[in-house]
Amino acid sequence: MKLQHEYHLLLILFLSCMSMSFGDLYGNAPPPNGDLAPPPPFKVAGKQFPPESIVCNDPRTSCFGKTLQCPKQCPELKPADPKAKACFIDCNRPSCEDGTCRSRKPNCEGNGAACYDPRFVGGDGIMFYFHGKANHHFALVSDHNLQINAHFIGIRPAGRPRDFTWIQSLGILFEDHSFTLSATQTSSWDNSLDHLSFTFDDTTIYVDEGYLSSWTSPSNKLNVERTSMVNSVTVTLQNVFEIMVTVVPVTKEDDRIHKYQIPENDCFAHLEVQFKFLKLSEKVEGVLGQTYRPDFENPVKRGVSMPIMSGEERYITSSLVSPSCKYCIFSPEKKKDVVGKKPEISHGAMDCTSEVTNGYGVACRR
Repeated sequence: MKLQHEYHLLLILFLSCMSMSFGDLYGNAPPPNGDLAPPPPFKVAGKQFPPESIVCNDPRTSCFGKTLQCPKQCPELKPADPKAKACFIDCNRPSCEDGTCRSRKPNCEGNGAACYDPRFVGGDGIMFYFHGKANHHFALVSDHNLQINAHFIGIRPAGRPRDFTWIQSLGILFEDHSFTLSATQTSSWDNSLDHLSFTFDDTTIYVDEGYLSSWTSPSNKLNVERTSMVNSVTVTLQNVFEIMVTVVPVTKEDDRIHKYQIPENDCFAHLEVQFKFLKLSEKVEGVLGQTYRPDFENPVKRGVSMPIMSGEERYITSSLVSPSCKYCIFSPEKKKDVVGKKPEISHGAMDCTSEVTNGYGVACRR
């Protein structure tokens, strides 16, 4: 009996060691340094599942009624590894092609990007710089049902004619709601700390740290989801837009190359952003919004290292959540009364990345 008892103890000890080595009873490795989210329930070690798919259930989309599938290279809409490429499916693409693979972080070279100091890529694919002015706000997009403003931070070294500027905050207006997203000021950069803050209707909201943690508005129309443990999120407004955001500092190397003369007590944490719009009207305005108009003729000089877009006086606003500027057209109430308006135009991919997607379709798992 004593020998049998000792055998049982050794067996329990062995299984405990195996569990610690492999992370769980299915053999999934433990998350290294907290970088990985726990494996989803359907992901079991040693078992292969077919790629996920989307049923396009919105009759307003081009692919209504069709099922689109993720490719083998990125079979999951929300991979457990935040560094892995995710599957993105666009039910509004005329060709109704299956999903494509891409990062869930902003692509500063892609259409709708706003990065660096600040450099934009318009809806027409043309790159330009818009300097604005430090500590001022500008309308990036102004449409009948949507307004997106940006707060610029910056610095002007002695002898320079203009400010170096970066986007520090976004203010979004839709219906009778407001939402803000900001990079918080910090004297030194620490990748392990979160530098994002949020408000909804003037009230501070909190999104738990951790990959895939999320917050949803009471109406379920607005969703904020973390795409890394800290400092990166995707903001989705149902049937309107998707915004991928990452907070970054001005590095010492950037400071040396561009001669910003960044002070020691502020690393000028700012936003790198990429916008994807589901629909914009043909009259859309804003520093970035105007480039999505079908009749827009981009005035910036081609072939120069820094093509500049003017328009500070047209798009300056009094606050981060102000709907007013000289060319702003945000008026959601009036939009209901518009008679004989032209159909809205679609721009970019609204990506299906949740169980019930952003008005595009329903995610399917086998």
